[in-house]
Amino acid sequence: MIVREALGRLPVEAVVDSALVREALPVARALGPAALSYVSPAGFRPVEAGALTVEQLSADHPDLRSLEQVAGHEDAGEAALDEITSPAFVVREHGQVVAAAGYRAWPRRTAHVCVLTAPETRGRGLARVTGSAAVAHALAVGLLPQWRARPPASRRVAAALGFEELGSQLSIEIA
Repeated sequence: MIVREALGRLPVEAVVDSALVREALPVARALGPAALSYVSPAGFRPVEAGALTVEQLSADHPDLRSLEQVAGHEDAGEAALDEITSPAFVVREHGQVVAAAGYRAWPRRTAHVCVLTAPETRGRGLARVTGSAAVAHALAVGLLPQWRARPPASRRVAAALGFEELGSQLSIEIA
């Protein structure tokens, strides 16, 4: 009730502006705003692995935790690979997982896609390759892939795979 009243006074587009929301509510923590993008089977643009080998691992495989450590707490938290319910689709270099993607099945047959790439291997298309494998898997089991992105690089990967930005999200924790 308090949130509805406070945010109800703001224009609709302002509810994803963390500064304006902080003025209206006692916000302890905010995450976002982030772009929310979706892709249909017809709009999906899969990326071929080329010379890369994409391997499937279980969602709880220790090599995923190693990738999260290499990527750092902030990037690992943003990617949320520790929350996936699908297999993980990974690329290795010298035996180490350097990129991974999967998804968490959400209500209403939505697949929230999660992608993480080791910092030293970014910019080489590994997120597109692993993300493509995760999206193809989600579509094959009848789910609607969703991509939530704040960093511009993540938004570019989503666009390359055919995702369309359809909304924004701001998550807040009230003090």
